[in-house]
Amino acid sequence: MATRHTDSFYENELERLRDRVLFMGAKAEEIARRSLAALAARDAELARRAISLDPEVDRLEVEIDELALAVLARRQPVASDLRFVASVLKMVTDLERIGDLGVNIGERAAELALHPQLPEQADVVELGEAVMLMLHEALDAFVHADEARARAVLEKDEAIDETFSRIFQNLVRTMIARPDSVDRATRLQSLARYLERIADHATNVAERVVFMVRGKDVRHSNRG
Repeated sequence: MATRHTDSFYENELERLRDRVLFMGAKAEEIARRSLAALAARDAELARRAISLDPEVDRLEVEIDELALAVLARRQPVASDLRFVASVLKMVTDLERIGDLGVNIGERAAELALHPQLPEQADVVELGEAVMLMLHEALDAFVHADEARARAVLEKDEAIDETFSRIFQNLVRTMIARPDSVDRATRLQSLARYLERIADHATNVAERVVFMVRGKDVRHSNRG
């Protein structure tokens, strides 16, 4: 993050903002992880408990927006501090969407727990584990203001997209071969899509970290 300031109140404001973002990120990640665990365990109750965490993520988004705007208004930050606050304002939108997608995963997991499992469900869970690792590393990069770690996250996005595409096509073939599987396979396709979107949001977080640390916008580029 930014260098330390002689104004301790300003420093505390920045630290509080950073801590709330970390807490929000941890909560959004928890929703997604618990929902994925519910899918793997076929546990509808675990899915419902994961879904119940979403209002806290929404509350944190509002709180962080207010804190960030207050810092902008009172302190008029420049240079690295301005990049930090600007990154936070964008990052919370990604974190809120990750929480929402985690809820979507929990809802589909609860539905699928009531029906026989298709073999492709294991592939979706495996994709989810890779996405959860990617998300965790993106949040870690923010914690440590680590550009190299953020760039490592960016390199993983293409592999996630390829895995999603493979799973989606496999499920299409299953539906053609087994018409009785259409409802379950469609839900699994939705799950895979939710996970792919979480990976996109994790990529966004990593891009914000690169901007925060280096001052370089790597969106829509070769990320060099």
